[in-house]
Amino acid sequence: MAALAFTDEEKQVFNHERFHYPDPHVQRKMEVLWLLSQGLSRAEVARLAAVSTKTVKRYVAAYRRGGIEALKRRASLGPKSLLNQHSATLKEYFQKNPPATIKQAQAAIETLTGIRRSETQVRHFLKRLGMKRRQLATVPGKADSADKLTEQRQFVDTRLNPRLDEAEANIRKVFFVDASHFVHGAFLCCVWCFCRLFLKTPSGRKRFNVLGALDYTTKQLWTVTNTTYITATTVCQLLQLLAAHYSGIPLTLVLDNARYQHCHLVQDLAASLGIELLFLPSYSPNLNLIERLWKLVKKEALYGKYYETFEEFCAGITNCLSQIGTKHRSAIQTLITRNFQFFDRESFLVT
Repeated sequence: MAALAFTDEEKQVFNHERFHYPDPHVQRKMEVLWLLSQGLSRAEVARLAAVSTKTVKRYVAAYRRGGIEALKRRASLGPKSLLNQHSATLKEYFQKNPPATIKQAQAAIETLTGIRRSETQVRHFLKRLGMKRRQLATVPGKADSADKLTEQRQFVDTRLNPRLDEAEANIRKVFFVDASHFVHGAFLCCVWCFCRLFLKTPSGRKRFNVLGALDYTTKQLWTVTNTTYITATTVCQLLQLLAAHYSGIPLTLVLDNARYQHCHLVQDLAASLGIELLFLPSYSPNLNLIERLWKLVKKEALYGKYYETFEEFCAGITNCLSQIGTKHRSAIQTLITRNFQFFDRESFLVT
């Protein structure tokens, strides 16, 4: 039998795919061919890969017939699912009508095709279609329009990106500003556990308010906090704090159109301090990068945690915010980028 001859490129593919190919059976095939490419005998390869010499021979035969691509194909272990014949129809239906449960998907499949399958079979079929169980996210109702999408893209291209360019060139400071109102209560989440667990919830509705300004380049956070309300006066405190620290440096604050931020008191003070207020288009929280920080705080400090007292609750949030430059620096560097999310009609459950 003619000896196998492998190119350097094939050897690199074998070496990579034996660790990274998503199918473990294909990984084993790549391991066998990689060992063969190193000049080992088939008996040695069979011993090192923990397979039989017949298996090695079978893999070699597949490689001779169709090269690396042939190794990636797996023979069917049984009859093909009848549902595969309806894949296109079912995929189109579920794109428009995503099921909340496997039982709903099971009923829809039976209605559309006349084929009834178990819940396990339906789950596997949905995965083959490329579906996953994902949590719904929220977006302002009035964001669902072509005009809004165009307005947001124009704002980013013509107004926001030029300011971010200046920030990256160290000739301006750009801050993303927003307030988060953390209510002392239970923040539920999913956990891996052996039985259903219960999270204590404190009584009362006390709020810890954080008005933050996040530096786009350094990721430093400036805050003004209270336990009452965020008002125009609170915003003015933040403006004065930033102006005092960055004296002589052009400042731009990117913020939404909340009434307490858009009022004359705030705009007049900003003008007197030489601070530019860059107001986002209406219904555009997806363009305010500090929103991503608030989600991180909830994930790290609040989800699945019980704080018996309001003081402990506030301390937990404050401690998390104090660690964005240390413990959470890697996450913040990944989150706070120009990778803005835009929504179109295809993104919505109800259009």
